[in-house]
Amino acid sequence: MALLARLRRSCGLEALVRLSRERRGSGAVEFAFLAPILILCYLGAFETSVGFGVARKVAHACATVADLLSQSSSVNIATLDSMPTVVKSVMAPYDPANYALKVTGIAVTSSTEGTVKWSRDQSGGTPYRKESTVTIPGDVGTVGSFVVRAELSLPYHLKTIDMIRHEGGAGALTISKTYYFRQRIGSGITCSNCP
Repeated sequence: MALLARLRRSCGLEALVRLSRERRGSGAVEFAFLAPILILCYLGAFETSVGFGVARKVAHACATVADLLSQSSSVNIATLDSMPTVVKSVMAPYDPANYALKVTGIAVTSSTEGTVKWSRDQSGGTPYRKESTVTIPGDVGTVGSFVVRAELSLPYHLKTIDMIRHEGGAGALTISKTYYFRQRIGSGITCSNCP
């Protein structure tokens, strides 16, 4: 018996038994396990809500540009070059840095194709060559109609990763949206001074 008691003491079995019955400090251990999980859940919810807000603003800005251009029967370069200002206004309070905007006037020639009549991007360039053929969704317009296509893409940087790494380029996702709006009045939107 004495040998067994000495063996239990030397192996620390009594200490293990006492430790298993001890309840002090269990809250601290539980907190140490749960705190990182709760922090990750909070940061994930924060990133998700901000990301959905930015995505909603991108969609709204893109739709606004297409809607404004589809309401007239003629545009010019000055009108098309003012669309980045519209994007920045709609995107507020978010900063749409490094965004890409393309607006295109398309005459529908078949159920899935159209001809580019004018095109402009955020920097004053021509992203699609005039009279080139582009593919459009089948439900956009009927043959002979005119549609305005607006394409907007914005790099979104994850805020928590930027805070942790102190880098502006880390964690970038691209949020993009494309809208097709039919012309409201008339049979085409002309651009008086577009190349």
